Amino acid sequence: MAKLQLPDAILVDKYISGDENCLAILVKRHQSKIYGYIYSKVLDRDVTEDIFQDTFYKVIYTLKQKKYYNEEGKFLSWVLRIASNLIIDKFRSDKKMPLNRDTDDFSVFSKITDSSRNIENILIKEQVNIDLKVLIEKLPHDQKEVVMMRYFLEMSFKEIADLTGVSVNTTLGRMRYAMTNLRKLIEKNNIYLPS
Repeated sequence: MAKLQLPDAILVDKYISGDENCLAILVKRHQSKIYGYIYSKVLDRDVTEDIFQDTFYKVIYTLKQKKYYNEEGKFLSWVLRIASNLIIDKFRSDKKMPLNRDTDDFSVFSKITDSSRNIENILIKEQVNIDLKVLIEKLPHDQKEVVMMRYFLEMSFKEIADLTGVSVNTTLGRMRYAMTNLRKLIEKNNIYLPS
């Protein structure tokens, strides 16, 4: 029973030293927060389950490697950062699929009947999204991370700051630099952004 009361950092150390039960305690201690965080971003129970499991596969792998783990006193923040990266990866792969497939379930041409939008607007919007994703990939990692979390995962600046382990001011600064850099890249690449 005494093990259940131990702080996260000690449980992590004990797990790294070979006590497998310590990870089970950590998972049980934080699973509702981690699961809830993932679900709040993806809004799908099956996807949440997958990402939750993948998160702990990555946690286990990283802790077993010992040299790659740098907790800085915040196990939960570290795990949420891993989950956030997996959510971003999932979002990227899901968002690419509709742009590359033309099936009965999803067809650009099925949108023609929508009187509020025409095919030209759809194609322009898709091309702009493709162009922006390419440009975002060219940003430095910390700026790209903030843009992805803010605009694609719709996270608040405070949530981003907590997950990345920096202050809100640093997060805002990274976003400002990212927007400046994106504007420069848009001009340099002659990308048209409809208003």
